[in-house]
Amino acid sequence: MKNHSAKKEIMLLPILFVVIIMCVAGHFLLQANYQDSRLVEYLLAAIPFAMFGLVVIAFKMAAKSEQQESNE
Repeated sequence: MKNHSAKKEIMLLPILFVVIIMCVAGHFLLQANYQDSRLVEYLLAAIPFAMFGLVVIAFKMAAKSEQQESNE
C-alpha cells in the first residue's frame, strides 16, 4: 500500500469547502423569497456545472500529485 503525503491531500480541502458552500447556497436560494428572480434561476442552473469543473480540477491536482510521488 502506498503512503500519501498529507500536505498534498490538504491542498484539496479548499475545493471541498467551496463545493459544500455551493450546495448550502443552492438550497438557500431555493427558498420561496427568491422564486421570481431570473438571476437566481440562472445561478442555480450554473451550480452543477461549476461543481463539475471543481471536481475536474481536483482530479487533475490529485493525478499530478500522484505522478510526482511516483517519480520520486
